[in-house]
Amino acid sequence: MVKTKSILLFLTILFASLLGACQSDEAADKTEANKAPAEEKASEAYTVKDDRGQELTFEQAPETIVSLIPSNTEIVYALGEGDKLIGATEYDNYPEEAKKVERVSDSVAFNAERILEMKPDVVLAYSTGEVAPELAQLEDADIPVFVIQSATSFDEVYGDIEQIASVLAAEEKGEKLIKDIQTQIQDVQDKLAAVEEKKDVYMEISPSPEIYTTGKSTFQQEILNHAQVENVFEDLEGWPNISEEEVITRNPEVILTTVSYVEDAIGDIKARESWSTVEAIEDGDVYFVDSDITSRPGPRIGEAVQLVAETVYPELMEQ
Repeated sequence: MVKTKSILLFLTILFASLLGACQSDEAADKTEANKAPAEEKASEAYTVKDDRGQELTFEQAPETIVSLIPSNTEIVYALGEGDKLIGATEYDNYPEEAKKVERVSDSVAFNAERILEMKPDVVLAYSTGEVAPELAQLEDADIPVFVIQSATSFDEVYGDIEQIASVLAAEEKGEKLIKDIQTQIQDVQDKLAAVEEKKDVYMEISPSPEIYTTGKSTFQQEILNHAQVENVFEDLEGWPNISEEEVITRNPEVILTTVSYVEDAIGDIKARESWSTVEAIEDGDVYFVDSDITSRPGPRIGEAVQLVAETVYPELMEQ
């Protein structure tokens, strides 16, 4: 039951987020619309616009926040505003303090009645193409709801950080956070400058019999790109359902799995009889990479790039 719930939640968020691809074209516009000096916001009313085009006006920076998706929660903490969180999802496990925040959502459904009782200054919601109708209950009760479209690229993650920083009147913190992430990614790429031929990698995000991987137009693809590896399924869109035969045919040099809800994901892959001739299996190059780090479009994307690089090119990353 736990396995089924985990995979359904993960795939629902992943697949639906493809509908938010248009966010890239709007990133610059919405960032400019949300910009205003942090000092001014701290002392007077300010207005921000969310990804629905809805304008929200705050008389002062929010002091109590409810977050309805782990990536937004991580952004709030990374901005140094985590002490304001009073509601989060059952999957919010980073940083450690997030585990102590009251659970009001499972990232798909949320407890509207409890949120209404909390009366937060803002609810940070998300959209995967359609806005949950239940959010209207909160807005009807005059609770500000700021909706962010699910990110499918690094630029959109940076845009999410800028948006949340604008809502919290913490623009300078947002700018610093983005620069820190970009610096971390650049440091990894500097170490990987010696890569002459990128390794072919297959990333498994759901195991047999319903195998799913990541393809183009996903932020996981950007993680792989920045880690200087070739995704053997880069020609496919989004998060495709593939067959075992397709993996055999594409013969990856390295296999990465993000599957954390089975007892032994690596052992499961290695035990697939038909995969015995796959180069990664023959050479024992099958590795688990943390699913939270590599699956959340949030402030740890730099860490995700570093993690993949350390896994695929350990000799270069140790320098």
